[in-house]
Amino acid sequence: MNVQTITKEQAWEVRHIVMWPHKDFSYVQLKEDPSGMHYGLFEKGELKSVVSLFITGDEAQFRKFATFKEEQGKGYGSHLLKEVLFKLKNLGIRRVWCNARENKVSFYQAFKMKETTRVFTKSSTRYVVMELFF
Repeated sequence: MNVQTITKEQAWEVRHIVMWPHKDFSYVQLKEDPSGMHYGLFEKGELKSVVSLFITGDEAQFRKFATFKEEQGKGYGSHLLKEVLFKLKNLGIRRVWCNARENKVSFYQAFKMKETTRVFTKSSTRYVVMELFF
């Protein structure tokens, strides 16, 4: 497994296929993407999982974390997140956070992320803001 930077366009392609295949392609594009850092996990040269990072001061948010459905459960997303958290810690980031789908909270807890009291619903999906302090 190899984690490396990718283009926002590569991230968009995976986001679209995995997260919102029935929406217009522009739906997966964030206005912050040009200033974000985008990472992908590759196995045997094939992109399997992506995540985008947005850093403000000593805090970072990761968004649009997606692994191809047929590749889920193989450890690709876990490996990608572990590598990204390591990179952020080495950059001196103090706090990392994300909006986790409620049904994925336990996945993030495995990385020592903690639930906050901030919960919201968007498009009938409940999210919990989770964070990790280094």
